[in-house]
Amino acid sequence: MKTMQTIETLNHHRSTLKGGGKIVIIDPGAVLTAEATAMLQALHSRSTGGVDEHLKVLAEKGADKFMSTYYVGYGHKSIGDCGSAVVFIEGVSMLAAKAIQDSKLYNGQEASTRYVDFAAQPFLNPLGSRAGETILKTWRTFYLKAVTEMKNALPERFPIQEGEKETTYDKAIAARAFDICRGFLPAGASTNLAWSGTLRQFADRVQQLRHHPLSEVQDIANVLEDALIATYPNSFDKKKKRYEATERYIKETMVNYYYHDTNSPDMALVRDGIDKSALIPYHGLLANRPAKTELPKWLGAYGEVAFAFTLDFGSFRDVQRHRAVTQRMPLLTAELGFNEWYLSQLTPALRVEAEKLIAEQADATAKLIDDVALRQYYLPMGYNISNYLSGDLPALVYLVEIRATSMVHPTLSARAVQMAKILTDNYGKLGLVLHLDPDPGRFNVKRGEHDIVKQPD
Repeated sequence: MKTMQTIETLNHHRSTLKGGGKIVIIDPGAVLTAEATAMLQALHSRSTGGVDEHLKVLAEKGADKFMSTYYVGYGHKSIGDCGSAVVFIEGVSMLAAKAIQDSKLYNGQEASTRYVDFAAQPFLNPLGSRAGETILKTWRTFYLKAVTEMKNALPERFPIQEGEKETTYDKAIAARAFDICRGFLPAGASTNLAWSGTLRQFADRVQQLRHHPLSEVQDIANVLEDALIATYPNSFDKKKKRYEATERYIKETMVNYYYHDTNSPDMALVRDGIDKSALIPYHGLLANRPAKTELPKWLGAYGEVAFAFTLDFGSFRDVQRHRAVTQRMPLLTAELGFNEWYLSQLTPALRVEAEKLIAEQADATAKLIDDVALRQYYLPMGYNISNYLSGDLPALVYLVEIRATSMVHPTLSARAVQMAKILTDNYGKLGLVLHLDPDPGRFNVKRGEHDIVKQPD
């Protein structure tokens, strides 16, 4: 007979420090909820009695009253940082996924257009119109045709090399085909994402997202808030108390300032706020850093720079994952044109068809509705957007080194290479050395190894 697990029976890992202290790694089991672990950490900040004493208090009194009193009632928001939740959000648009992920504190994953065939994914039609449905079906038809034809054409362009595994090679070819064809997926294509964060982060983000310009995102925020209240009833306000001035301010910022649609240069350093003289004593740190090693974070204290450049929306989805930099959310439109790379990679016949299709679809989408935010659902991700990105030197060095490689989508890799050159030109004399892929544009069969697949039993 299986013994019921209790707080007292949990198997916490304990290690002793030389000076007499100790390290305890908590085993939450099925007993310690996010609210319980938050309570433990909060008690630990107010007492030197040790976690074992707090575990006794938790076993006797539970976390319910503690969390509802101190976290919700008294507003000690830092307590909410001590408990974590994991949320899976499915069947939402690419646009909604980007809105949810538009935070430096976001942790999670999203379905990859590189390894997942989006042929069967629903495309969201928020207008519910027949014209909107026709546009989406037309994109799907071309996507299906293009994926099939490119999978057949790419082996001739990139023949398998001696010593390469056929299964890995086939996956790399498929990934390349999806890379090319993702440009024709509308931003309204549905996707799935996972989101892990603290209770406080969820509360703060829900407050922002319920004022998002897109009603889809507003609905996600409202439903998520109700779900969080049901799951963590002592950590979220059941009465949904709102502060009118705060809500009004957040709504104004989201409605009037959320999207960035200022035309960007091809690629430029538009602001240099780094104090170069302050970096002089750290020449050795910049010059002697080994490959695959990050610069010390404290170097960020000496300022930030900002880049402005055009990038297709598909690759914006990739670069947005870099939480150490700050990026504006671009507005997806047809104004900056369709990224040439996607067209250049098609077979000649497909390219002719694609160019005609893009022109026809752009006209049809423009006639759908005047609301530019809603139009985004019907525009493909191969369109260029204006990107504005700022960050300190450690963050930008990490970004360009991880993105200027053959393992990254070529449109983003090309931009990362340009950013790397600008960084070297501006800070190379101060000792900055970048460790870059010598041939970032090549077809790399190792991309076929990056998939995550279920292992056989």
